[in-house]
Amino acid sequence: MDKDCVFCKISAKEIPAKIEYEDEYCLSFPDINPRAKTHLLVIPKKHIPTINDLEDGDEKITGRMLTVAKKVAAKFNMPSYRLLISVGKEAGQEVFHLHLHVMSPH
Repeated sequence: MDKDCVFCKISAKEIPAKIEYEDEYCLSFPDINPRAKTHLLVIPKKHIPTINDLEDGDEKITGRMLTVAKKVAAKFNMPSYRLLISVGKEAGQEVFHLHLHVMSPH
C-alpha cells in the first residue's frame, strides 16, 4: 500500500467509495469523473503504479482485472463496453495506481 495513493486508501476503506465488486485481488467502483453513461474502474488491491511496473507473478492480478471487468459490465447490463488502461502521464494517467476503465459505449 502507498499511503499517499487515493486508490490504496479506497481499497483500505480509508476513503469511502460505492464498491460494486470486491474479491481478494481487485475491487470496482464508479469513476468520479465519468466519461460515459456508465463508467467504472477496476483496480488491484496491490499498489502497482503503471503497467510498466508489473512484476513476474502479477499475471494473476491483471487477469483477474479483466474477469472483474466482465462481471461489472454484466452487473450494469452492458453487453458492449470499452476497456481502457492509460500508462503514464502523457497517455492521460491521472492516478498512479493501475486501473482499468470499464465504459458503456454511450
